[in-house]
Amino acid sequence: MKKGVTIIVSILFLVGLMACQFSPNIDFFGKQTDQPTVMVVTPTAMPAYSGGTIGINDSVLADIFSRVNPGVVSIFISSDQGQSSGSGFVYDTAGHIITNYHVVEGANYIEVDFPSGLKAEGTILSTDLDSDIAVIKVDVPADQLVPIPLGDSDALKVGQLVVAIGNPFSTFSSTMTMGIVSAKGRILDSIRTDQDRNSFTAGDIIQTDATINPGNSGGPLLNLNGEVIGVNRAIQTSGTTSDGSPVNSGIGFAVSINIVKRVLPTLLLGEKYDYPYIGISSSPYDFTLAEYRALGISQTSGCYITTVTADGPADLAGLRGGNDPTEIPNLFAGGDLIVAVDGRPIISYGDLISYVFTNKSPGDQINLTIIRNNKQMEVTLTLGKRP
Repeated sequence: MKKGVTIIVSILFLVGLMACQFSPNIDFFGKQTDQPTVMVVTPTAMPAYSGGTIGINDSVLADIFSRVNPGVVSIFISSDQGQSSGSGFVYDTAGHIITNYHVVEGANYIEVDFPSGLKAEGTILSTDLDSDIAVIKVDVPADQLVPIPLGDSDALKVGQLVVAIGNPFSTFSSTMTMGIVSAKGRILDSIRTDQDRNSFTAGDIIQTDATINPGNSGGPLLNLNGEVIGVNRAIQTSGTTSDGSPVNSGIGFAVSINIVKRVLPTLLLGEKYDYPYIGISSSPYDFTLAEYRALGISQTSGCYITTVTADGPADLAGLRGGNDPTEIPNLFAGGDLIVAVDGRPIISYGDLISYVFTNKSPGDQINLTIIRNNKQMEVTLTLGKRP
């Protein structure tokens, strides 16, 4: 029984998981196998949901579903590896569909099925491997398209109710589930790797316990206003079933919609989006107290720099990674600890990545507050773009 983060694609004829280079504790599965100027049309508004205590009932959820489901699509692809499926949603009346990159990766043919019964051939307009996003174009009449409005993922609160609509296991189309925002600012491995096949980091990931299964990849995660606040991407698995399908452990991950909104203007032009680049590595997990002590650091929060990429922005700014062996194997002292960026406290590596990805572009400057040799310093860094 394997634990990990799984991309949620359903494989139609080949029973198994798509292998990608991701974080060792997370398996991504998004496909279910066998088994220009863009006008956004906003659905009828519901009373604003503040994220506080509400008297939610079945009519609220039913209203969200009736308004949003017409804009959620099933995506079926044929590739050299076989057939698979995922989910997506309508972005505008020009025929742009948003989904995950891993849903359409390697596709030779794409079919997009709408809840109305309409079926159309889709073509890939552009992709973003760093955040696992793809834009598909379909040629259908505008009056057949029901765009879903995009929300503000920065406004989300942990504990806020959310719903997911998608196409689990390729056959259960238009499935709606409900849960909460379990955490914000998570990080996952990017699908894109450097020349040494090391994965870049995908940041500003939303964690949710809304049930997400194979085939849900690319579908919307929504707030109770019916606005998309995330694109469902992966789940944490605790093992597999007898047929090899990953087991949902109640930990799902979605790409934040604010990341998507930054990327979309470039993708809609069919171009590549350049992410800001710092040029450091850090642990995706919190250090223990024993590890902080071994590093000789008295503060027990922040982003500890394990390595600095030679000639990268961090290196040029004078930041340091760890080089001095400690009594803990593979833990090296001497690195800088980033505790704030532009005056915003940094508790973890994910905080730094989320802030930079959602607020900055290549060429922008950031001011880092660091601790070096137990002394606080300020460092100005000019962001590059990912190589």
